[in-house]
Amino acid sequence: MSLDFNGKRIIITAAGGGIGRETLRLFNEAGAKVFICDIDENGLSAALSAYDNVDGMVADVLDPMAIETLFERADDYLGGLDIMVNNAGTAGPTQLIEEISLEDWHACVNVNLTSAFLGTRHAIPRLKKAGGGSIINLSSAAGKFGFALRSPYVASKWGIVGLTRTAALELGPFGIRCNCIQPGPVEGDRISRVIRAKADAEGRSENQVRDEVVSTTSLRKFVDPHFLGI
Repeated sequence: MSLDFNGKRIIITAAGGGIGRETLRLFNEAGAKVFICDIDENGLSAALSAYDNVDGMVADVLDPMAIETLFERADDYLGGLDIMVNNAGTAGPTQLIEEISLEDWHACVNVNLTSAFLGTRHAIPRLKKAGGGSIINLSSAAGKFGFALRSPYVASKWGIVGLTRTAALELGPFGIRCNCIQPGPVEGDRISRVIRAKADAEGRSENQVRDEVVSTTSLRKFVDPHFLGI
């Protein structure tokens, strides 16, 4: 399928690797002008050096001042906004609910959910000024199902669904579409860390846990991040 995003102005958070990097690649190949951020300076530098027609900055999506600067710099580079992709996320702890510290709970929920709220809030006036556009939030299959030992992650991904649906109701009259993507387990470093943590917590091998997780997917395999471009 050929996509044409020539002239579209896009912000993607956490685009230094994984799903964010693949989203950047596809938008770039489709002709869009993109501004990105990532907390990982090395990942950001690699992404910026790989493509033309893209700029970005190191930014912590939970720092209100950093978000202000991010959007100001994006304004200067893009000259407006058509699409906002809230991609930043973290796996969070792998523990029983009664073992999870409040600090770890907040850390996971804030990265996954609060960052999407902040990105959405800053994007709205810019999308209204553009006469419409799109907000895309990254949720997860965890936003549909419960998963043992993953309560902060699951709660945050359910929260993204609620945020997205509410934003869609508020912004539809302005021609702004709001959607979330809910992929299953995506192959990469993050799912490997989750599997390792679950194996350690349950006293099992990583291969046993991986096989168990794969067995819950309809295709009996993890999602290839190359197919998650928007």
